[in-house]
Amino acid sequence: MFTHSLGKTLIVGGLMGGLMLAAVAQNTGSAATSGSAVRSTDLGVAVKTSGSVDQTLAALKKMVADNGMMVMGEIHQGKVLEMTGLKVKSETIFVGNPNVGKKLFSEEPGVGLIVPIRINIYADGHGQTYVRYIPPSQQLGGFGNPKVNEIAKMLDGKLHNMTAMLPK
Repeated sequence: MFTHSLGKTLIVGGLMGGLMLAAVAQNTGSAATSGSAVRSTDLGVAVKTSGSVDQTLAALKKMVADNGMMVMGEIHQGKVLEMTGLKVKSETIFVGNPNVGKKLFSEEPGVGLIVPIRINIYADGHGQTYVRYIPPSQQLGGFGNPKVNEIAKMLDGKLHNMTAMLPK
């Protein structure tokens, strides 16, 4: 019973992710014409890269480790969506640092809704790879806590620096 329910949850989650990915891919189509490798939107920051999804994911994981952070979880959305017949390249990683997390949780236990930070690597309908994330300051600002905001801005800088180093 549990396995059956889990399977339904994964499929529904995958479908929702697919719908969101389709919307993101549609939005990202305009990024290719803007000529900019990095752009901010209502859906966060999108960074256009020159590598494949797998290459970009490997490079990003290395940068995460090199910057004192760690990958705390992964979702292989493309593989889940294959069960529905949809073929997309989409990987999500959750990154964080336990010491930074301790500071955030000490200030505001509700930050667990947002941290670790979610980063999505995907290929749009034209095969172009993007890295997309919502800046921590945008997500954590709603708590109205100056210490949380300060940490969030530091995390913004780390994410910006890491994604700026990706091959364009």
